Amino acid sequence: MADYILRIYTDVLTEKATLSSALPGGNRGLYLADGMATVRDERGGATLSANSAWFSTGDTTITAGANGARVLRYELVKGGTPDADGLAQGDGVTSIHKLSAAVDLEPGDGYLWRCDRVDIPPSGIAYTHVHQGPGIRCLLEGGFKVETGGETHVIAAGEPWFEAGPIPVLAYAPDDKPGNFSRTMILPRTLKGKSSISYVNEEDKDKPKRQKYTIFLDEFIEI
Repeated sequence: MADYILRIYTDVLTEKATLSSALPGGNRGLYLADGMATVRDERGGATLSANSAWFSTGDTTITAGANGARVLRYELVKGGTPDADGLAQGDGVTSIHKLSAAVDLEPGDGYLWRCDRVDIPPSGIAYTHVHQGPGIRCLLEGGFKVETGGETHVIAAGEPWFEAGPIPVLAYAPDDKPGNFSRTMILPRTLKGKSSISYVNEEDKDKPKRQKYTIFLDEFIEI
């Protein structure tokens, strides 16, 4: 196993702003939280609207639409890579490093890069569960509480958090707000198109699940 870093940045671009230099190649997923943007790599370009995503391993540029754009940028890099190296640059571009988490992955093995969105209504519960791989989440709307490893974390809109995968997690939205979040996970390839969740407690397996999942990206990656 080897050390890698899964990290997230928020890139806010004012109207028509563009990056002054391309983001260097590597495993990268972009989730457009607000606005519109045109993204390009060596394959060509694509126009993203809010609540859509794009994956690339090549040098990547981003140009905002007429009303600007807010991008959640997820990257997987080798351990020891400085977080400052990932900041986007350009006039009208504000890039903020939000979170980095160390993950152990097997070099040479292929993995699945999943970017999805989870919508949990007010008072909704994600019963105690595990996943088959690590991931970073970022709350898009509402509020959220996450209980894991003997600690409780209160998450506000715009804040990210990391889940290792095999460590059990109980999470729930408050009574008056949803808990809607973007998520990127690194999973076994066999899970392409399949759920990664397993419930820990037998009594929870058949309970109604109120959360809704939308998968944007299920991409095979090499590391």
